[in-house]
Amino acid sequence: MLHLRAYPFDLAFQYPFTIAKGTKTHQPTLVVSLALGQLRGFGEAPAIHYYNVTVPDMIANLEAKRSIIERYALTDPQRFWHFLHHLVPGQNFLIAALDIAGWDLFAQLRRKPLFQLLGLQWKAPLTDYTLGIDTAEVMVEKMKAHPWPIYKIKMHSADDIDLIRTLRANTTSAFRIDANESLNFEDAKKLLPELQALGVNLIEQPLAKTAWEEMKELKALSPIPLFADESCVEEEDVQKCVGCFDGINIKLTKCGGITPALRMIDNARKLGMKVMIGSMNESTIGSAAIAHLLPLLDEVDADGPILLKEDVADGLQYNNGEIRISGAPGLGIRFRGEKFEKK
Repeated sequence: MLHLRAYPFDLAFQYPFTIAKGTKTHQPTLVVSLALGQLRGFGEAPAIHYYNVTVPDMIANLEAKRSIIERYALTDPQRFWHFLHHLVPGQNFLIAALDIAGWDLFAQLRRKPLFQLLGLQWKAPLTDYTLGIDTAEVMVEKMKAHPWPIYKIKMHSADDIDLIRTLRANTTSAFRIDANESLNFEDAKKLLPELQALGVNLIEQPLAKTAWEEMKELKALSPIPLFADESCVEEEDVQKCVGCFDGINIKLTKCGGITPALRMIDNARKLGMKVMIGSMNESTIGSAAIAHLLPLLDEVDADGPILLKEDVADGLQYNNGEIRISGAPGLGIRFRGEKFEKK
């Protein structure tokens, strides 16, 4: 019989983290564990206000279904996801945490690192380091304090082009832009040539998630690959992105975990699209789940542990954009989060 535990946390960022949708100094997150005998699998779901997800709500949903979950016989993580999908419909963030914990536990039972259980050969694209929106001076200071081969730069308006010019004057590293839906079509169109000249090699979600026709036109014009983020949340969204984006940015929490992410990756490949998995500011637990999928990806944004001042687990190392896993079975992490637990 499974034993389920939930751990709420409120993890501090190293710097206040600002994007087009707001500023936060801490990342609320829920860690869950599924234990069987001496083995414990862990999963994580950060709470995101603009998706109306809170840690207390996730815990309430979890407690309401605790006895049913604990009686589940974990013989196949994919079947476990389908069980959860019907047990707590629409609760993708909570499902993701449980799905990740299920994969971690199952891989430990098979005594394999998760990527090996999935039949993958290790290769890994470099992760970026995200620069939240701030003054030019502060953003340059952050960049100099964190030398990195790829920077992801948040934008909240077309006027941020001045910030990007200033940052470019202080580094030769590659740039990615994440607009979080903050640009209109005309501004995005005008910015494309200069963004290309400034060394931007990827743009995430330049327009509103509902601007499908404008995205088609922008994609036809853009010399820079465009990736869907807010426009690609769940599996059925992948097909919608064809012709509008060059690739998709999958978030494990938003889609419901590793199980649907694997299907989204497979579908995107069949449709000729590039694939990225992005961070929701996860600690090492959620980021380790991303890390084990690295061999399947073209790009990755998994910098949560290096953006946070506090972490709840060990098992990942970051070196100049390279993510290194421990090689231990499952996610290969060691939980040490009790001391940070939010009571």
